[in-house]
Amino acid sequence: MPYPKYTKADLERIVYTQLDNLNAIHDLLRIMKLQNELIENANKRLKDEIIDFKKRVNYGSGERN
Repeated sequence: MPYPKYTKADLERIVYTQLDNLNAIHDLLRIMKLQNELIENANKRLKDEIIDFKKRVNYGSGERN
């Protein structure tokens, strides 16, 4: 089965399409990294708030300080 023949213009179009796709993937990865950082920061703040809340509430007797 013969292989298709590509012109230089065809190959350039393929390469530039691949480059566009790689740039789009890079942008998505950058967005995901930022989202992960935001989630990590929110989790840390939530953990700190829970620790502070536990310090204010006496779980052993159910009484508040």
